[in-house]
Order: sequence, then structure tokens, then C-alpha cells
Amino acid sequence: MIARRSRAVSLLVTSVVLTGLLIPGAVAQSGDTGPAPGPEAPAVVDLDRIPAEPPVPAPPLARDLFGADCDTRIAGSQVVAYCHNSYPQTDLVRLHVECDRWWDVDGDGAAVAVHPAGRVELTSRCWKEVRSAWVSHQRQ
Repeated sequence: MIARRSRAVSLLVTSVVLTGLLIPGAVAQSGDTGPAPGPEAPAVVDLDRIPAEPPVPAPPLARDLFGADCDTRIAGSQVVAYCHNSYPQTDLVRLHVECDRWWDVDGDGAAVAVHPAGRVELTSRCWKEVRSAWVSHQRQ
């Protein structure tokens, strides 16, 4: 019968390994100009300087908001996408359809401009079943 390590031993080993990996990075980030830790100087880490959580990214700026909101519906071999642009820049939308059968030609529709506060309906079809459909966006 093979003995299994207990969960406590596994957690202890994991914490020791992680601590060994994190401490050198924390010392390097501390920016101390003192002597480099060597065999004669033990490494001292100020745990208050290590962030508890990663920094939260800043929300996107208002000028970076772009892209019409599109709802794509597939019914049999027909595809319809309804797009509404709620942003101040014109969005060029294009409907792409991938057909399920190998002999059925996939379709990439023409680009249609959706002006601010505008709506547009895009349609396409396959001869048989539709595998997938999506809408691409491009700045004008």
C-alpha cells in the first residue's frame, strides 16, 4: 500500500515553493540601493509593499467607445443581423456567413455604414444549413 501525502503537507510544500519564488521578485521591485542580498546578508521583504490584489485596469475613455451592437439570428438557411449604433462614430458593419456543407459557398456581405443612433438590417443565406454567422466592425 502506497502512502499519500496529507493535504497539509502539500499546502506547506506549495507555500514554501511560492515564497521562494516571490521573495526575490519583491526584493528586486523594492528599489533599494543598498547592498545586494548575498550569502552573508539575508533578504528582508516588507510585506506591506506587496499588493494584495493586482491593479484594476482603468475604464476605457469615452473616445475609445466604438462599435454597433448587433443581434444575429439564424433560422434554417437564412441569417439576419440587426445592428444599432449608439456611439458618435460611424461603424462599417459586414455580415459573414459560414455554410455547413462543403459545396455551399460561404458569404461575406458588403460593408454597410451605420451612422450614430442609426439602425441597419443585414441578411444573407446558404443553400442548406448555416454553420456560423458573425458581424465584423470597421471604423470609417
